[in-house]
Amino acid sequence: MKTYVINRIFLMLITLIGMSVLIFALLRLAPGNIVDILFDSAGYVDQADKKLIEAELGLDRPLVMQYLGWIGDLARGNLGKSYRLEIPAWQVIAPRIPVTLELAVLSLFFAVLFGVPLGVISAVKQDSALDYLLRVFSLSGLSMPSFWLGMMVILVLVLNFDLSPIYIEPPKTFADHVRLFGIPAAAVGFRSSALIMRLTRSAMLEVLRQDYIQTARAKGLNARVINYHHALKNAILPVVTVIGIEAAFLIGGLIITETVFNIPGVARFLVQAILWRDYPIVQNLVMFIALIVVSTNLIVDLLYVWLDPRVQFG
Repeated sequence: MKTYVINRIFLMLITLIGMSVLIFALLRLAPGNIVDILFDSAGYVDQADKKLIEAELGLDRPLVMQYLGWIGDLARGNLGKSYRLEIPAWQVIAPRIPVTLELAVLSLFFAVLFGVPLGVISAVKQDSALDYLLRVFSLSGLSMPSFWLGMMVILVLVLNFDLSPIYIEPPKTFADHVRLFGIPAAAVGFRSSALIMRLTRSAMLEVLRQDYIQTARAKGLNARVINYHHALKNAILPVVTVIGIEAAFLIGGLIITETVFNIPGVARFLVQAILWRDYPIVQNLVMFIALIVVSTNLIVDLLYVWLDPRVQFG
């Protein structure tokens, strides 16, 4: 186990280094940089002034030196300075990380809260009216675009309840948190819960057909014990994998939701930073998302041992 964890951490570092090279290269392959955008918006180009600004921002250095400088600063905890806002990048990123994390965690909470139990019920009640209803629910969740569902939620709340879930100022009370984060999280979690529910149902149906489940029923064990203790415990591994993937996706995949609900999070700001070619902001935000993804994958792998002792790590 210890050797496995060390190997996975080493693999994480290799993956992050590869991601850093890819992020750096893709940003530089995009046409134009922050200097070009500034001069285009001003409507004139003075080559002398342009070269001076590029030198101040370090954009005139060879690409290898720019990359090594970024990695060196990152290793020292220095995220650089925003080209667009002219303030330290950390001051721009730090306030937005808790906002996105809160929204992502709440979304995942709603997804698991509804997805797993409903998937179990759908499997246990296979081919019943309730099963068909839940399957329609899951299909609707997978079919509805999140931005459309978000806008429908806003319209219903505003027109019928005079309640606006649009983020205008930071929440001050628990009710504000529920309104500004709970409602968008439920809209996002609806899709994820549908995916988790379908996978839970599929995994449960496979386990419920096993011989040891039939034996447990023949012995007269309580149906709840059979379904939730024996069957779900052995069907949960693929579900945990999907939950981990969804958790990683939600950190960087909330762009549309944050835009629709005007939430000042990481994902929404990342798009703005890309448009401005604000390299320090984009590079560090994407690296943060990459770190969350690889860390989540490691946590999921370690959960396998706890959930199923039969899993062996080489």
